[in-house]
Amino acid sequence: MAPRRLLLVGEGNFSFAAAVSETLDPSTSLTATCLQRPADFAGDPAARENLRRLRERGAEIRFGVDCTQLAGAFEPHGRAFDRICFNFPHCGRKAGVARNRELLAKFFRSCADVLAEEGEVHVALCKGQGGTPADNPTREWHNSWQVVAMAALGGFILSDVHPFSCEAVPGYKCTGYRSQDKSFHVEGALNHIFTRSLPFKGSQPRIFRVKLGDQWFSFPEPEALVGKLNRGFLKASSCHPIKTINEKLISELGKAFTLKRLKCPFPLLPPEETSVLTSWNCDILSTVFWIHLLEDNSNSESLTGGTTEDMEDFLVSLSELSFPKSPGRDGEEEAHEGIYAQAKIWLRPSLLVHVQTVIQAPDFLPGSLYILSGPVFQKCHILPFTMPAFHETLFILGINKNPKDDCLQSLLNHLKGILGSLLMQTLLEGSKLSNSVEFVFQPNGKDYMINVKSHNFGPGCAKDLSIGSVTTSVPSSIHEEQCFVFVSINLDLLAMLVWGISDWRMLWTFDKRFLKNFVPEKIEPFKSYSLYPPIYVHDISFWLDEKKGFDELEFHTVARAVSQDTVISIQFLSRFQHPKTKQVSLCYRLTYQTCDKALTQQQVASMQSQFRKEIQRLHLTPR
Repeated sequence: MAPRRLLLVGEGNFSFAAAVSETLDPSTSLTATCLQRPADFAGDPAARENLRRLRERGAEIRFGVDCTQLAGAFEPHGRAFDRICFNFPHCGRKAGVARNRELLAKFFRSCADVLAEEGEVHVALCKGQGGTPADNPTREWHNSWQVVAMAALGGFILSDVHPFSCEAVPGYKCTGYRSQDKSFHVEGALNHIFTRSLPFKGSQPRIFRVKLGDQWFSFPEPEALVGKLNRGFLKASSCHPIKTINEKLISELGKAFTLKRLKCPFPLLPPEETSVLTSWNCDILSTVFWIHLLEDNSNSESLTGGTTEDMEDFLVSLSELSFPKSPGRDGEEEAHEGIYAQAKIWLRPSLLVHVQTVIQAPDFLPGSLYILSGPVFQKCHILPFTMPAFHETLFILGINKNPKDDCLQSLLNHLKGILGSLLMQTLLEGSKLSNSVEFVFQPNGKDYMINVKSHNFGPGCAKDLSIGSVTTSVPSSIHEEQCFVFVSINLDLLAMLVWGISDWRMLWTFDKRFLKNFVPEKIEPFKSYSLYPPIYVHDISFWLDEKKGFDELEFHTVARAVSQDTVISIQFLSRFQHPKTKQVSLCYRLTYQTCDKALTQQQVASMQSQFRKEIQRLHLTPR
């Protein structure tokens, strides 16, 4: 989109401004600036000619403008530029990379004051200077200008990069190389396009209010799930790719089976509800997020202490929730009141916890495919394709014990074909690669994992990604002549594979640009608006409490919470035992990187410092 207001900074001889002015739409206003004074151009006839051409075309020209202090050069009403361009920034003379990085950092901070909300900052750099994988060849990080990291200091992310072509602006002569009237070497130069990042918000958990029957309760969301509750990705009004892929999957299965879609139950489950667990899924309790419900008699308008949200989808009556009673003064139990009214319950880690309720319903029909879809939450290690919150679709099918009944095989065949078709849609035409779907037998000889070999994520991706499971159950007392099949699909992983979204965190972004990538009724490869985010690495060592032990899953969960999901890897480095005290110390390496926001080295250092404090709750002593 052509900018309405264009600002050029660091113009050497105004040849770029003069050339660009000839290509602009009449509705676009151009402001060209330089650091020099008018007298500095007295002996440069080419510059004077360029200035004359600019004035004839109505461009605004400003001298003595420091690109690191743009707010001071423009009145508040004269800011909000749609595009700011800085071609081949350089401190002059034989300035090293450190000084030029400092120039870029100050420039980006300055841009934040005068750029429109959806504006762009264009920075052209010589070959190799940027320090991104787009450079060819790529310089070592410490020897580059680290342009993405410098932009992050101003709250910007790299959204696009393409070759800088002098041929596109005839007459342009870039000058200022080592403060001389000499051109830069622009062969292989790149134009880097930056946009505003959403700001990092504090990790203060939101307070949710939920109505159970006639009573309101409140609870804070778990710190590791901040921003992931009550997002409504599967609502009817949603255009999120997770909903799109779910509807496509269900629609295709509906051509072969009678479908019965069920409203997904409440995601909060009481500890007493042990009937939802069976021998094949009882181990999931070790990964659940526990929630403390507090009775809430206040009005929503009067609540303070963080963001409070009514969970509209949760306004249902749950008679199965039984709350503990607090003992009265006379020793008898009395109804809970105020702060004493609390219950420790858990967020469901899988929709499989609801299967008994479905199959034991009196109107359950064998042969029909029952469908539940909803979000689930579980603690997990920090790995590229594991996530603490995702959306699951569960297919429940009752089948006869008759060995001639091929209903199960029919379901698996249809599911394999549908998944294979979806995964092929974003492959390039003529590509010999394929996304193959395999049902891999489990050791028990009857259940399967649904594995996918994907080439969308490049060589760094694991060979096989498990996107779901097929579980069979023995007959129940209600349906003695039948077995049951439960097919669970991780919709988030499936959406990532279909659209080529390499980072699961992108699915949960609040940035509105994410959904603009998706066209209704059309599947095209996803194009990220945040390229080459910088990586920051920190090590941490700590002493173990031999009596308490070490819970590595909780260690990862705390890291996820403190870093706001910016830790992408936790690697074990070493184990040390003190020769005298015999105390054991472990050392881990944490890698920080975002997928949709500007992340600075200072922010990471602060997170790492906070992490050192938080792990003490796990009975670990930082070294």
